[in-house]
Amino acid sequence: MTSMPTLLMVHHTPSPSMQAMLEAALAGARNEAIEGVEVVVRPALAATAVDVLAADGYLLGTPANIGYMSGALKHFFDQIYYPCLDATVGRPYALYVHGNSDTTGAVRAVETITTGLKWKRLRDPLAVVGDLSAADREGCWEFGATVAASLMAE
Repeated sequence: MTSMPTLLMVHHTPSPSMQAMLEAALAGARNEAIEGVEVVVRPALAATAVDVLAADGYLLGTPANIGYMSGALKHFFDQIYYPCLDATVGRPYALYVHGNSDTTGAVRAVETITTGLKWKRLRDPLAVVGDLSAADREGCWEFGATVAASLMAE
């Protein structure tokens, strides 16, 4: 018997906009049409190498803070990088980012680290600048659903 594929959502959610993005992406990932995928949610400061090793794919969420990913997500990567380096090569990931003015530096920083880990980007990062619109929330839902569906057993 094989175990169910697991999607690990690692997030830093310090603002109402990030909370709305997390909730929408989580609702999409847990959509009833997506069967056989376990969704595990961990705040970036609580996620461990054990969580990463146990997962089959990753959905990462961060605010853009002063042109970079959040310190919490950076801490997550610092903790898991070497313990997970060889064991997670080729695993899929996706990223959502919120910024008040720009998300470029945060996206670049995460992509640099995930490239080092040799994770495979599932789709372009979902970046929202400023207030979230209804379309942005829908986009987050679709993003979560797409990432989770990519792990469904074939």
